[in-house]
Amino acid sequence: MLSERPAEADDRAVPGHWEGDLIIGTGRSAIGTLIERSSRSTLLVHLPRLEGWGKTPAVKNGAALGGYGAVAMNAALASSITALPIQLRKTLTWDRGKELSGHAQFTLNTGTKVFFADPHSPWQRPTNENTNGLLRQYFPKGTDLSRWSAEDLEAVALALNNRPRKVLGWRTPAEVFTEQLQSLQQPGVASTS
Repeated sequence: MLSERPAEADDRAVPGHWEGDLIIGTGRSAIGTLIERSSRSTLLVHLPRLEGWGKTPAVKNGAALGGYGAVAMNAALASSITALPIQLRKTLTWDRGKELSGHAQFTLNTGTKVFFADPHSPWQRPTNENTNGLLRQYFPKGTDLSRWSAEDLEAVALALNNRPRKVLGWRTPAEVFTEQLQSLQQPGVASTS
């Protein structure tokens, strides 16, 4: 439950707390979105359709071949988030979608604790909702999102992360995220007292 998420995630002072969701397209296509709460840095998760999609009729309670079933989602999210230092992957807040039903395994695999927003409460993931709106400039509603490659998604994330934001004092998410990474690499200052 979201009420159990650490208070440090709420005030955005500490980096490493993420919000996530899916952008859904036609033909059961989707792109995963991960937004870091303090820097507003965006990671886009490529969710290609799985082998066999469209070749046989869908089976109720069968394998989710659209690319964002629980197993595929866990693998894709884990691959994206584990590219980050452990200090920058503390929590992930997600909506109530079934695509993250394997959240316990995701937490074991990545060390990232998952919290779920309350039902019908998109304001509990405001950074993600805002960013998903910005992403619709690149990925319009009513399109097949599977047509974009992982490289295409990386280019869109790069463009979004280099877009100045008023909330960041007109710095870019990339600048703020770089500062966060650098602060992790600096050794502690020894006390002289």
